[in-house]
Amino acid sequence: MRPEILFPLFTPVSTLQGVGPRLSSLYEKLAGPRVLDLCWHLPVGMVDRRYAPTIEDAISDRVATLKVTVSRHIPSPNRRSPYKVICHDHTGEILLIFFHARGDYLMKLLPPGEIRIISGKLERFGDTLQMAHPDHMVPIEEEADVKTVEPVYPLSAGVTLKPLSKAIRASLALTPAMPEWLDESYRAQESWLSWRECLEKVHTPLSDDELTAFSPFRKRLAYDELLANQLAISLVREQQTAAKGRIIKGDGTLRAQMSDILPFKLTRSQDKAIQDVIKDMESPNRMLRLVQGDVGSGKTVVALFPMLSAIESGFQAAIMAPTEILARQHYKTLKPFAEKLGISLVILTGRDKGKARKVILEAIADGSTQMIIGTHALFQDDIVFSDLALAVIDEQHRFGVHQRLSLAKKGAGVDMLVMTATPIPRTLMLTAYGDMEVSRLTEKPAGRQPVDTRTVSVERLADVINGVARSLEQGTKVYWVCPLVEESDKSDLAAAEERYRELAERFGDRVGLVHGRMKGPEKDAVMEKFSMGNVDLLIATTVIEVGVDVPQATIMVIEHAERFGLAQLHQLRGRIGRGSEKSTCILLYQGPLGETSKARLTIMRDSDDGFVIAEEDLRLRGAGEVLGTRQSGLPEFKVADLSCHGELLATARKDAKLIMDKDPLLKSERGQALRVLLYLFERDTAVKYLKSG
Repeated sequence: MRPEILFPLFTPVSTLQGVGPRLSSLYEKLAGPRVLDLCWHLPVGMVDRRYAPTIEDAISDRVATLKVTVSRHIPSPNRRSPYKVICHDHTGEILLIFFHARGDYLMKLLPPGEIRIISGKLERFGDTLQMAHPDHMVPIEEEADVKTVEPVYPLSAGVTLKPLSKAIRASLALTPAMPEWLDESYRAQESWLSWRECLEKVHTPLSDDELTAFSPFRKRLAYDELLANQLAISLVREQQTAAKGRIIKGDGTLRAQMSDILPFKLTRSQDKAIQDVIKDMESPNRMLRLVQGDVGSGKTVVALFPMLSAIESGFQAAIMAPTEILARQHYKTLKPFAEKLGISLVILTGRDKGKARKVILEAIADGSTQMIIGTHALFQDDIVFSDLALAVIDEQHRFGVHQRLSLAKKGAGVDMLVMTATPIPRTLMLTAYGDMEVSRLTEKPAGRQPVDTRTVSVERLADVINGVARSLEQGTKVYWVCPLVEESDKSDLAAAEERYRELAERFGDRVGLVHGRMKGPEKDAVMEKFSMGNVDLLIATTVIEVGVDVPQATIMVIEHAERFGLAQLHQLRGRIGRGSEKSTCILLYQGPLGETSKARLTIMRDSDDGFVIAEEDLRLRGAGEVLGTRQSGLPEFKVADLSCHGELLATARKDAKLIMDKDPLLKSERGQALRVLLYLFERDTAVKYLKSG
């Protein structure tokens, strides 16, 4: 149960005074549906209204707060002329200017003869000091409220600053004083205020320094969030590894046969990763291991050996892929080996319906199939395994932790092996996979050449198309990737379809098209033709990013490369250079380029090391963007920024470990406060793992 102290923060925004249905739906889109979401909506700038000169001393082009007496109103003679109000103090006069004004409204706000506090930007025309549309015009008793530093918040369509600021202030007024969950000596060492005081301070910045990720107030809140993250991960890990595993120790026969029929020699890091995984499986604890390898480093083979070990022991092994294309790719890779080894292998995707599906399900349930490949379909309720011992999850960042867990529940003490071809910076590794042991594949299989990457302006598109024509004449296969124009399938599709029509006019039926809206069988048919048949130029959206393997393809053109993130460009580029032929990747960009885009394309041109690229991507774009957090199963942070708060993460990790050693049930006084912290940052699932008693 959520602690009662947090109830006010989890009430809907619509309960705040002055926030009706229209504003609440706008705030929900901007920040989120609850009071707490407004508290996390932090300012990005500020307006300093503390400068309060006399009219004579006022400097133009500055925001100022003046105490004036209203002299007289000069209504506008016609609609195009402004309405003017003359005000004065003991040193001179100022002209207030209003366009499209309502005279009766201004007369009420600024009655002649009354003293008013006005605040806004000053401008000088000749000798006249002016202020157009003052931001504040209030009676003298409200002077202290105006003469402050006002936070400036990110806005969206329909949301204006004044009502939003008011709603945020009302939200902050509801925040309770929390029990202290930080280690007291660490808090004293950092000179941090309490959680509530820091939250107040980040919403009332007094200098530009206080707006940065490095301000002490933001650092405290970021640390709280990172501690919640690391503690949650530790609790999940504790729960998963404490659950009884089983010893899986095959006799090595299938693995020995596999080594003999492999057409290549394993790299050193592949060997090492296989040893790590086998050793984990042979221990009585449950395995939770991540194999992280760069594009084309041979993860599928690494997964195959432990799967064979499970089968040697009389159990089943399953591999789950995020897309149907990738699942079929695995099936195609593993089928010839399975046939030679005499293993029954099936594939199950959302496409399998009716009788065909029933036959597959029966084979999985009665144990007559030993190796299962599938998509999300594998963790649906009606799928029952005979005896699942090892679950392999490919491209883990496409799945959330919950999906990982639901596959683990499909058997008794299922060992988990997770793979990703997305090189992940170390800080992100800790926030997303801190609950796992990690093996890294650092070499590429022998005989592969680095991809020659070039940046070319879109103005030279005709030259690029001519170059593609020459390559096609020489029997090369070519990928042509179209960008995500906006966050919308439609525009993405339009760009790809337009390019397809254009190139099909020139190259006829040698051109194919795949995109995310196509049905599975259609996609497979085109990929099959590209891989084995007469389609030599494949126009694609980013659906080909992961795992597609066509060694004959040695050229890739990526259109509008400046719109892609580094990790994604690297993934895409990994589709070529998979054979022994020389490969070329052309990054077509639309100038002029901003600093970040320029840096991104330069890194792509100069490096093919995914881990170097991932660290750079984090530095350039910040964590939220790197893997497209929303789709990735990676945590989304409200305050913490991993490109700035890496050292806080390392401390939070140590602290979480210490807490788990001393108080794994969170029963002490600090433990109770930490439970509040977990609920505050919505890591509730972790609290459920706290063993009762």
